[in-house]
Amino acid sequence: MTRRLLKYMPLTALLLLAGCSPANAQLDRTKFWDKYFVGPLSDTLDWFADLMGGSYGLSILVVTIIIRLIILPLTLKQYKSSKRMQEVQPELKKLQAKYKDDPKKVQEETMKLFQKEGVNPLAGCFPILVQMPILIALYNAIMRNPEIGSHSFLWMQLGQKDPYYILPILAALTTYLQQKMMSSQMTPQMQSLMFIFPVLIFVMAMNFASALPLYWVYSNLFTVVQTYFIYGKPSKGANSAELKPSSGGSKK
Repeated sequence: MTRRLLKYMPLTALLLLAGCSPANAQLDRTKFWDKYFVGPLSDTLDWFADLMGGSYGLSILVVTIIIRLIILPLTLKQYKSSKRMQEVQPELKKLQAKYKDDPKKVQEETMKLFQKEGVNPLAGCFPILVQMPILIALYNAIMRNPEIGSHSFLWMQLGQKDPYYILPILAALTTYLQQKMMSSQMTPQMQSLMFIFPVLIFVMAMNFASALPLYWVYSNLFTVVQTYFIYGKPSKGANSAELKPSSGGSKK
């Protein structure tokens, strides 16, 4: 359950940022956060926009892809850690059933199992904790860049709300799609979030300048492709693997 909840941390943090962060706060490069994180990313957005004929819509796309590729090794590390945890689940369940009346013994045997299999239950947390400052800095760079708001992209003015609600709809749909691709690994309780988060994203996107929902759409689409290649194919095998031990056990 913890592993599954961790997957929602970036999205939850995104919603908190959207609801609580000052959208129009100017960059203060005398402060550590703005000087070393937000400022450089804002300058990178400007640089790519100049390179692409002043298109900040394309600049946001390029910078989003670059950032997501930079943190991709952390995502892969998180996936490997999650996979190792998944592999020891059958043994873990056996221990819990064997010592169900002795919680202390369960804890001791669980730690022995983790040591034996070389599993660190906290290993999946570290990559996410490293990713979060980068993603938060990119969010701030987009929201606080003084140039983005005065530019247009396709049908939208990046500094104003989408009057046709196309971006909010796309942001909600892509959020739902990326969660749907992970639904086979979710419990029924977690699947209920598949409808809650897209609705929240839609409401947020309706009330923010178009640059931010555009970033959400780009980021969601990257996550969809990433999920397909990292989780998509193995998830079927994981589901069948969960069935095999029980059927094999009955034969024995």
